[in-house]
Amino acid sequence: MSQPFVRFDHVEKSYDGKQLVVRDLNLDIVEGEFLTLLGPSGSGKTTTLMMLAGFETATSGEIYLDGRPINAIAPEHRNIGMVFQNYALFPHMSVAENVAFPLSVRGIKGDAAMERVNKALDKVGLSGFQSRRPAQMSGGQQQRVAVARALVFEPKLVLMDEPLSALDKQLREQLQYEIKRLHHELGLTVVYVTHDQTEAMAMSDRVAVFHQGRIQQIDAPTTLYERPANAFVAQFIGENNQIKGRVVAIDGERCSVVLEDVTTVAAQSAGALNVGDPTLLSVRPERIHLNPATDAQSTRVSGTVIDVTYLGRHARVRLKACGLEDFIVTLPNDGRDLALATGSTLTLGWRAVDCRALVRE
Repeated sequence: MSQPFVRFDHVEKSYDGKQLVVRDLNLDIVEGEFLTLLGPSGSGKTTTLMMLAGFETATSGEIYLDGRPINAIAPEHRNIGMVFQNYALFPHMSVAENVAFPLSVRGIKGDAAMERVNKALDKVGLSGFQSRRPAQMSGGQQQRVAVARALVFEPKLVLMDEPLSALDKQLREQLQYEIKRLHHELGLTVVYVTHDQTEAMAMSDRVAVFHQGRIQQIDAPTTLYERPANAFVAQFIGENNQIKGRVVAIDGERCSVVLEDVTTVAAQSAGALNVGDPTLLSVRPERIHLNPATDAQSTRVSGTVIDVTYLGRHARVRLKACGLEDFIVTLPNDGRDLALATGSTLTLGWRAVDCRALVRE
């Protein structure tokens, strides 16, 4: 296996010498990868990015870039491009001057610098904006300038700290596509931080899910969604129903689980479970069928409709089922009448393969 382009080797970080915000982090990133660090506020993802950038110092452990240790190397000498959440543009400088700033720090000036500036602005669709000031531009345009500045000195590694969080939904989705395009066209290695799981799923080759200073799971987006390793990942990546139960039988990767309301269901085992162990079942709302017409669903339970919310593309049905007061089913809007009477009793069905039995802590 080839040497990773970025490596965190037993890295830890504490700000007060007592509480660790990053705990024993071991992480390899291959060259050309788009890796997203995903997690809630305080999970350690931004601290991890800042240690890689050099703006924070690791308390212990070592970070390697292209095979060499970089803990003792100043940020400006790491040759890493950085895109910040708040753009961090100089308001008194023109667009061209902002983009050229990293070049001036590296001693590149004059025509050589302007050639690179024009090339970088062209990549982000801002040719002709060289003389404008940041205040004369929209938020989306300013963020494009920030991306151009990160690319202008042609780094192999670009770090992005929640760069799209201040933008509206439509513009955010447009820039997601453009960042991915640049990643592919330029062969960049990108480490991207966000708390938005939809954004992470749309953009990444792999996603590292952080919680309480540790990576809970690192995988491709489809694997994270379809095969979450634990209850935190299952809940953080998309919506799901989590049902408490106890394992009563195991047959290979399948197991039988008795719920708190004494219903027995079949599930796919997703951890080191033994008979008698408590478990947490994870079932995605879109994998559940209402009044299923066939026997394809290995589990069938009864549910009572509490309310229905129409959301355009789909309807979100909240039911009382499996001992939960807010059991959720989503129904695609395929033109059928999605009206369901409050208080009506329905049969819910799902396949065992769509029900994950997770270790319950």
